[in-house]
Amino acid sequence: LGSARRARLPPGEMGWPLVGGMWAFLRAFKSGKPDAFIASFVRRFGRTGVYRSFMFSSPTVLVTTAEGCKQVLMDDDAFVTGWPKATVALVGPRSFVAMPHDEHRRIRKLTAAPINGFDALTGYLPFIDSTVTSSLRAWADHGGSVEFLTELRRMTFKIIVQIFLGGADQATTRALERSYTELNYGMRAMAINLPGFAYRGALRARRRLVAVLQGVLDERRAARAKGVSGGGVDMMDRLIEAQDERGRRLDDDEIIDVLVMYLNAGHESSGHITMWATVFLQENPDMFARAKAEQEAIMRSIPSSQQGLTLRDFRKMEYLSQVIDETLRLVNISFVSFRQATRDVFVNGYLIPKGWKVQLWYRSVHMDPQVYPDPTKFDPSRWEGHSPRAGTFL
Repeated sequence: LGSARRARLPPGEMGWPLVGGMWAFLRAFKSGKPDAFIASFVRRFGRTGVYRSFMFSSPTVLVTTAEGCKQVLMDDDAFVTGWPKATVALVGPRSFVAMPHDEHRRIRKLTAAPINGFDALTGYLPFIDSTVTSSLRAWADHGGSVEFLTELRRMTFKIIVQIFLGGADQATTRALERSYTELNYGMRAMAINLPGFAYRGALRARRRLVAVLQGVLDERRAARAKGVSGGGVDMMDRLIEAQDERGRRLDDDEIIDVLVMYLNAGHESSGHITMWATVFLQENPDMFARAKAEQEAIMRSIPSSQQGLTLRDFRKMEYLSQVIDETLRLVNISFVSFRQATRDVFVNGYLIPKGWKVQLWYRSVHMDPQVYPDPTKFDPSRWEGHSPRAGTFL
């Protein structure tokens, strides 16, 4: 970098050769005290909001304030996606984590409406309702204890497969589910492709996932060639049909990588957040009683002629929405995201050199007492009538 640019770097340390700060990072998360990693930088270098380290095999700047995160996230010219090698290899080089900005915007636009649109949500609710109800009954009838997170992940995976693959057969669903479990162990691991390391097992899991999805894709294309319709249109159908203004269609690798990403993100985050919300409500009986009373009031308001929940009922769940937002703040499933500087940029007065990776520590923002008073306390009421300013709720 040269002495002049080096003098403008954020405070910090690059750690051991090759390993950098990864041992401290992994130790903090495996100890159950994830905030200890950033806290060690604050303790040694002060509250500068940006620190330098060597993470995931790259020189990296850690950004830990709302203002810094907002600046990086909103500057698409100075920062592009910069996910670790392991994540890109496992999710796929043609997925959102690696594709250029324009392509990202095109695919996101194509896939957003079928997931989040009013018509889409209205169509999904009956299936979600019946799947959750049948799962609860099955757990109750089990007669003993169940592994709650395992069962939640299984339930949310069944829902997400319905949305993206139109309810694949049971054998396909189970094969996908087993592979995703192994894939996740290696998602944020160091990219060491040797026996015994999580990354190696995750690469095997990805190969199995690709094989299963390729099989489904081949069946869809063969059916289309024969003019056979499978009934409803799911996300795979939409991706097969998609074409840009020049008539270019997505190839199989692009479709598979987008599906690998969405299927993973859709069920893992939902399962974990549901588990933690349940834990927090169990630990706070008064909050549980209030959430339950709201649901009972909604149930009483549903006319006898109506089958199941509607989107209108869902939007009455104001307190439950606060519970979920507070769970997302406190647990932070996506605790960090990754960018890379395309040129020299200054954040908080410190230099991020061109080519360096940037880690945005959402968790540090959510646990900042200046942003959220008493941040370690689970308090859904903090969201009552509160609209978070940009960069503070990520």
